[in-house]
Amino acid sequence: MIQLDLQHAHLKEDVKSYQEQVNQIDESLRLKTCKGNDFIGWMTWANDYDKEEFARVKACAKKVREDSDVFVVCGIGGSYLGSRAAIEMINGLYSQKKPEIIFLGNTFSSSYIVQVMDYIKDKDVSVNVISKSGTTTETSIAFRLLKQFMEEKYGSEAKHRIYATTDKARGTLKALADKEGYEQFVIPDDIGGRFSVITPVGLLPIAVAGIDIDEIMRGLHDGMGEYGDADLEKNPAYRYAVARRILQNEGYNVELFVNYEMQMQMVAEWWKQLFGESEGKDGKGILPDSVCNSTDLHSLGQFVQDGKKILFETNLYVDKPMLDMTFPSDDENMDNMNYLAGKSLDWVNKMAAKGTLQAHVDTGNVPNIILTMPDMSAYSFGNMCMFYFKAIAMTTLMNDSNPFNQPGVEVYKKNMFKLLGKE
Repeated sequence: MIQLDLQHAHLKEDVKSYQEQVNQIDESLRLKTCKGNDFIGWMTWANDYDKEEFARVKACAKKVREDSDVFVVCGIGGSYLGSRAAIEMINGLYSQKKPEIIFLGNTFSSSYIVQVMDYIKDKDVSVNVISKSGTTTETSIAFRLLKQFMEEKYGSEAKHRIYATTDKARGTLKALADKEGYEQFVIPDDIGGRFSVITPVGLLPIAVAGIDIDEIMRGLHDGMGEYGDADLEKNPAYRYAVARRILQNEGYNVELFVNYEMQMQMVAEWWKQLFGESEGKDGKGILPDSVCNSTDLHSLGQFVQDGKKILFETNLYVDKPMLDMTFPSDDENMDNMNYLAGKSLDWVNKMAAKGTLQAHVDTGNVPNIILTMPDMSAYSFGNMCMFYFKAIAMTTLMNDSNPFNQPGVEVYKKNMFKLLGKE
């Protein structure tokens, strides 16, 4: 369970004063009467997921691990952020597990695309193309290149190395997958892209990376109970949601997601999509941003400490690191670092976090929320997903906005298609 500490948040209102509003919104979520109620399948997914398909995901992952050097995940937004966040958080940034996971279809950058295509040309490759409609331009461009590459490399066997995660009944990718005979996995109708890491969208790449997806589902399931009570005394996800609204009422319109683990940087990117796309509408919402300390203390730290007071920080601490080591002693001590001899590197990291908190809160007068998770395991990832899902649903509905749509995303697409000459 994620622990919440609000004692450094400088809240000018009592969180418990919002209990009645929280009760009403929680009831609308449970009864499926809230705004966007067609997209709340994630709430009970840990119980309702297709067990047969889940078994196929694991079988497919086993096959890919046996016959591939590289697994290319072709998708954008929710079709790649969640799985990449999980893989990097759980396995670390320099995992020795095979196959290597590469992400494509998430950019128009010609340099990146060409470099990836060149990198994989002499390797055994499998591909997972992910798109609900099959018409997302970044993904479609990349997949045409990958499809032709796979067919030239493997001939008729290419179809046995390409896996499509898409709509169960309709869409361009669905039609193509049916025609070509690709094995298919379903994007549920009632779970939006930014919530989809807990579905085959995220679970297939995560499983290919050698991660126990049963543990992810177990953490998600336990989160249903741990973050399922409307009582603000018992539900840290809802308390966090209310605290965000209180801070915005105080004029803090930017939330800075802070972590102290390099392998959590993609978790921050996933969080930014989840929160930004959910509540950034109707002229409302808090702008989500992120830093990875202590690295970013040497860049953005100055602004946070002394700059304009427009932001609050939400720290995600990890009790137990994936790996640790003891700092060595040196007889000559020319670097004057022997004062740390015998200390663990994680202890140093935690002292940096503690010192930063004191500086930003006590001297900088920046409100800080503290979230603490036990470790960076598959179980904790699944549990964290439910925490943030429940929090963003509550905090957005408190703004009387729909947490589950993204109407603003379509504007740039219309302009782009016109410039590209698409009819």
